[in-house]
Amino acid sequence: MSENKYLSIYNDLLSKIEKGIFKPGMKIPSEHQLVEQYETSRETIRKALNLLSEHGYIQKIKGKGSIVLDVRKFDFPISGLISFKELAQKLGKPSRTIVEQLEMIKPDEVLKKHLHVTAREDIWKVVRVREIEGERIILDKDFFNKKFVPFLSKDICARSIYEYLEKELQLKISFAKKEFFVEECTEEDRMYLHLKQYTHVVVVRNYVYLDDASLFQYTESRHRLDKFRFVDFARRIHLH
Repeated sequence: MSENKYLSIYNDLLSKIEKGIFKPGMKIPSEHQLVEQYETSRETIRKALNLLSEHGYIQKIKGKGSIVLDVRKFDFPISGLISFKELAQKLGKPSRTIVEQLEMIKPDEVLKKHLHVTAREDIWKVVRVREIEGERIILDKDFFNKKFVPFLSKDICARSIYEYLEKELQLKISFAKKEFFVEECTEEDRMYLHLKQYTHVVVVRNYVYLDDASLFQYTESRHRLDKFRFVDFARRIHLH
C-alpha cells in the first residue's frame, strides 16, 4: 500500500505544481505538514518528495525545505529553420531582441573554418540577446558573409534578419546543418544572460546555406538550460 501511497502523493503534489497552486519559487508544505495532511509516514512523504526532486519539479534545500522550480519550457524545433521572431509569435509570449553588437570583422582561424572563407573576406558579426517574459535566456552570435549580405543595421537586427534577407534581398535560405552541445557558461554568457544558478548552457551551432548550396551564415546560439525543450519528429527507417 505504501508504494501506491507515495505515488499518489507524488501525483497530487505534481498536479498542484502544474496547476500553479504551488508556484515557482514557493516553498511547499514541510514534511511534518505533509505527514499530517496525507495521514502517512515521514518515509512515504520523503519518497514522494525525492521523486519530485529527481524529475526536476522541486529543489530540496537543507534547512529551508522544498522550493518549486520553474518547469515551463519553450519548444524549440531541431529540424526546420525558424527565426526568433517566428518562434516568439508561435509561443505567444512577450519577447524582445536586444542588439549588443554589430560590426564588420575579418575572420579568425575558427571563423575561416566555420564559414569556409579566407582571411581577406569581410564578415558581419551580430550579437543579440533574446528576452522572453522579461528573462534573457538566449545569446545569439551570428556571422554573415558580406558577399551575400552587403548591408545590415541595428534596426534590421532588432526586428528580424531573416525577414530582411528574404523580403528585401530576395535571398532563398534553404537548409542548415545543426550541432548540439552542452558547455560550461562563459564570461560572455554570464554578462548577457539571466543564468540564475545554472553553470552550463545548451549550444546550437548552425551552418546555414542558400538554395544554391552557398554557405552564407554561421550561428552559435546559447540557451539557458532550464527554459528550452528541443523537439523533433522521428520516423523509424527499416533497412533492407
